Amino acid sequence: MKALVTGATGFIGSHLAVELIKRGYQVTCLVRKTSNLRWIEGLDVTLVYGDCEDEGSLQALPAGFDYIFHLAGLTKAKRAEDFFRANAGATDNLLKTLVAQGGDVKRFLYLSSLAAVGPNRNGTASTEATEPAPVSNYGRSKLEGERITLRYGNNIPYTVIRPPAVYGPRDRDLFLFFKMVKRGFYPYWGKCYYSLLYVDDLVRGIVDAAEAKSARGGTFFLSDGMVYSNDEVVNEIAQVLGTRAVRIRVPRPLMTVIARLSEALTRNASIVSDDRLNDFRYPRWVCDAGKALRDYGFTSKVTIKEGIKWTADWYRIHQWL
Repeated sequence: MKALVTGATGFIGSHLAVELIKRGYQVTCLVRKTSNLRWIEGLDVTLVYGDCEDEGSLQALPAGFDYIFHLAGLTKAKRAEDFFRANAGATDNLLKTLVAQGGDVKRFLYLSSLAAVGPNRNGTASTEATEPAPVSNYGRSKLEGERITLRYGNNIPYTVIRPPAVYGPRDRDLFLFFKMVKRGFYPYWGKCYYSLLYVDDLVRGIVDAAEAKSARGGTFFLSDGMVYSNDEVVNEIAQVLGTRAVRIRVPRPLMTVIARLSEALTRNASIVSDDRLNDFRYPRWVCDAGKALRDYGFTSKVTIKEGIKWTADWYRIHQWL
């Protein structure tokens, strides 16, 4: 089987490339000429240079792929138009190219996010029946990417996956908390609750969904099935690092000031941004993965204790911590 992966140089995409190779796929990675290839160097993959944001560059894309895994996009940006160009417009460009090629694609898998649906409004976990109400430009752009994917459904069979917060080796977002906890503190703006998923479980769930006939045309939340408070996550990290962390209470109005200062002082977009604070202001980000279990048998295998330990070990080995 031939698979194309966009976003393969990123955190999740590089793990997906490894999973596909393990399953015997011939893997092609669509990468920009400016991409850092360090996470896929040495892997048995073919590189094709192009940019989903530039439709013309996709003319170099060969035809004949059985599966398309579209993970490329932005999780951090300073402007709304950047999110929509990368997460929605780029998806449209890729699908338009695939339709023009006229190949027999078995499945187009679009990696979305819990942010596309938004936080829990009534205290219950989000399901696929929950009406989307994203609260950030990031979430709105991912939802638009979903809608574009569905519009091409008559030409290309699709599956949409909505993960919650994902963690594991190479992740830089939760890594910020590892660094702070190691230094003995962490920011606290009230009790919050989250669904989580270890990256190995996610990429396995992605490939299983693409291969399953029962997942065709479906949208699925994935998680490890548990609900974690922010204190529980920090405690797990502190136990692994052998330290204690003190809460530094951050008033919500001050969060906005910190985010805007961070954006002003950094060249690159940060996860601590004015837009992403629209997500952080809500205390419950929990999803129910029951439909994925029922429809194609997805279950997670990695507990938070295992996942946090393996992630911390990787950070240590690579001298991030």
